[in-house]
Amino acid sequence: MTNSVVCKFGGSSVANASQIEKIRRIVADNPQRRFVVVSAPGRVQKAEEKITDHLLNIATKGQHFRDCRKTISAKESKQAVIDRFSGIIADLEIDGKALLASLKQDLEPDLEGDRRIAFLASRGEHYNARIIAAYFQRKGMQARACLPEEFGFLVTDSYLDAKVEEPAYENIAALDQEESDMVTVIPGFYGVTDQGEIAVFSRGGSDLTGGEIAYAIDGDKYENWTDVSGVLESDPRIISAARAIPRLTFKEIRLLSSKGVNVFHLDAMLNCRKRKIPIHVRNTNHPEAAGTQILNERVPEEGVVGIARLDNMAYIYLEKDMLCEEVGFTATLLTIFQSYGINTYHYPTDKDDIAVLVKQDDLKGSINDLRRAIEKQLKPDFMDVVYNLSIITPVGLGLKRNSYPLVDAINALGEHHIPIEMIDQSPSQICFHIGVSQAVADDALNILYRVLISDTRA
Repeated sequence: MTNSVVCKFGGSSVANASQIEKIRRIVADNPQRRFVVVSAPGRVQKAEEKITDHLLNIATKGQHFRDCRKTISAKESKQAVIDRFSGIIADLEIDGKALLASLKQDLEPDLEGDRRIAFLASRGEHYNARIIAAYFQRKGMQARACLPEEFGFLVTDSYLDAKVEEPAYENIAALDQEESDMVTVIPGFYGVTDQGEIAVFSRGGSDLTGGEIAYAIDGDKYENWTDVSGVLESDPRIISAARAIPRLTFKEIRLLSSKGVNVFHLDAMLNCRKRKIPIHVRNTNHPEAAGTQILNERVPEEGVVGIARLDNMAYIYLEKDMLCEEVGFTATLLTIFQSYGINTYHYPTDKDDIAVLVKQDDLKGSINDLRRAIEKQLKPDFMDVVYNLSIITPVGLGLKRNSYPLVDAINALGEHHIPIEMIDQSPSQICFHIGVSQAVADDALNILYRVLISDTRA
């Protein structure tokens, strides 16, 4: 294990010159912060398009925004990208002539198909890393930009959904042996294939880059800097009193994330978890805030640590006598969903019935054919589809072998006349799921937050 800290800064943290100065101060404040992973510049104004979307629009010759019903041409996107980087360079007062000349050349690659999309999509991170390293140098810091194509961040040739190749870890670890006082700035989101071509991770892949760098060097910590002060107990748009959760396990954050709490790319955690590297979610705009630490293990000091919520859900309910005696019934049912490209979330079962929870939008255009396929292959006695559900999921290590919070939740919703459409406890026993009509979901979430979190505080 090294004594290095890997810091990843998201798009809002590197959106303009004033934000970049904030991250310079954060990095300078701790000499252990030797590896800095950066995203493409995020939005400055809420209404504007992201730089990565402009790059995708260039790559697809305007189709990207046409698909979004926006009238922004590839030419206009190209100018927007150049203007944005020109503005950042000017505001940071660095010499950017060579960078801008290189950028203009890169915006007209002689590539087609997925190779073209991957190359152009990566340019936001690529140039932001080079600009930020140059700014750090101008401010007197020992800093360098290290690009994936230079140090060998090797990935598969799935150009739009790349996976890290094993030799990449040795190449990354070698960076940690060089110039121990140097701050290394690395662009997130992309790697390079064995053939020297650019391939990108899925959207949000800068988080993944940060996690892989931390794993490869066996860092002390992986700091994920964003525009929120940690993982909040619940949706602050509904629960204004929601606070940052001080500590979570990897299991807890994965459960919360899979139910609507989106903080960072889930795959970014996997290798950190293997080496027990803590992840610290922090706020670039409020670096004094404690944030949330994600750990392999923690002492469960409370029953419920956070409550997630998934909206626009539906479930398909089937009844059939002796269903549980029919070998392969559930497997066949799930295969039918798979054949229509529909992801399933839960499937609580009983002797003669089963319910399958799905995203409501996934049923659009296929529900009629899906019904016919189920009826033809499985011949249920009764079938129904329930729409417009919200799934509310309390999560916490303290729920294991502790049924009281579940009882309290059911009683509280009953006292307030909130009908429960579905209830299910996870096999891990550290979360449970309550389905309610979306029309009463805000009320249900407020009630559960009060009963399970707010009223239990010391």
